[in-house]
Amino acid sequence: MSGRPMPCSPKEIGSLFLFEKLSPEQLGRLCSEGRVERFEAGPVYAEGDPATCFYVLVEGTVVLSRRVGGDDVEVTRTSQRGAYAGAMQAYLGDRVRQAYNNSLRVTEPTRFFVLPADTFADIMQEWFPMAVHLLEGLFFGAKSAQAVIGQRERLLALGSLSAGLTHELNNPAAAAVRATASLRERVARMRHKLAVIAGGTFSRDALAGLIELQERTAERVTKAPSLSPLEATDREDALSDWFDDHGLDNGWQVAPTFVQAGLDVDWLEQVAAAVDAEILPGAVGWIGYTVETELLMNEIADSTTRISHLVDAAKQYSQLDRAPYQVADVHELLDSTLLMLSGKIGRIEVVKEYDRTLPRIPAYPAELNQVWTNLVDNAVSAVRDAGGEGTLTVRTARHADQLLVEFRDTGPGVPPEIRDRIFDPFFTTKPVGQGTGLGLDISWRIVVNKHHGSLRVDSVPGDTRFQVLLPLAAAAPDESPLTPEESV
Repeated sequence: MSGRPMPCSPKEIGSLFLFEKLSPEQLGRLCSEGRVERFEAGPVYAEGDPATCFYVLVEGTVVLSRRVGGDDVEVTRTSQRGAYAGAMQAYLGDRVRQAYNNSLRVTEPTRFFVLPADTFADIMQEWFPMAVHLLEGLFFGAKSAQAVIGQRERLLALGSLSAGLTHELNNPAAAAVRATASLRERVARMRHKLAVIAGGTFSRDALAGLIELQERTAERVTKAPSLSPLEATDREDALSDWFDDHGLDNGWQVAPTFVQAGLDVDWLEQVAAAVDAEILPGAVGWIGYTVETELLMNEIADSTTRISHLVDAAKQYSQLDRAPYQVADVHELLDSTLLMLSGKIGRIEVVKEYDRTLPRIPAYPAELNQVWTNLVDNAVSAVRDAGGEGTLTVRTARHADQLLVEFRDTGPGVPPEIRDRIFDPFFTTKPVGQGTGLGLDISWRIVVNKHHGSLRVDSVPGDTRFQVLLPLAAAAPDESPLTPEESV
């Protein structure tokens, strides 16, 4: 938007704090190469447009805002003469993208001193060469430091996740090794029992009956019901009594295994009816080995399935084989992150309130996983600060044309006096050495800058909610680095 040209007075321009140390010749050049413009209430420039001018407030009121999700959020409002905005980094030239990082509007008739970006860059480099070098160093130094520390933050998270993943993988792997060793022993005993049976006087029909019982028992194991501790104890007592009544030794030792496999007295009665009394002990022993091998194979299958799920979760979390920008299911991302962090979450109760009707959304999944990691880690720390017992609730829902992901914890809450600072770089409430203060800053940049969404917090003691809002509709992929933002 263009304003109405006004006369440029070197004396008035020189009264602005930005130019008060300039010589009459320099002020004259500013007026000859720049201009004064008067704007009526309304927009001056829009965020994302090419940064063509440097604006200095002469008289009036300005409002600076940023686009967050679908809303314009006011950042600064001022009537301070000399306040400046616009192409503030023009002196960096093509080394950075020259675009307005915010929107500027005026609320009343307002006058600006307007300097074209190219002229501003030439004057800066000609009049203040040392200052330009210092500013370049500060800008690129801050950008480099933020990138390095951000990478350090990601490495710390990766180290924590790797330790947790190693712990989670070790449990099922050890269980599979133990079950394999036991299975080898049971199979050896079964071979011995088979040799005894083969050397006996069993008829062909009796052997066929044993084989049929073995098959039916294996099927029964796969359909074993889940019993309460009281129900299991009652069934074990009943089986022990049956074994005693039929003269079978050590029945109390095998009864728990039979109960785990879903076998009961009725089943044993069917076995007794199917075989002769003299071979009943051998038949029960043969079935016992069958039950044990089936249960051990189930344990191995469960352990290896658990390992496979953990590997899939790690693959989903890292997104190593996926495109950086893609259509993703946030529930898959959340589940993989929660699984990767399960070791750190420990005994804290996790409640999932997912709206599974939500559509997949365009996103950077690996970076969203970093956001989930930071928010879950903070929630877990907060709950532990409150005594170690509490609940983490992860909820998804539709919010107008956005997708809401909410992390709610029962920790002590965020004190009001620091609530406005928690998204600031390097601000942390954790002890020295336990936090970089970049987790929420990085999360904010990923959600707002990369995904055009919003990140906000609502907190009272016992109920803290971090809410991430992401657009449902596709936006143009933003591959630009997360750099410090300019402001009035």
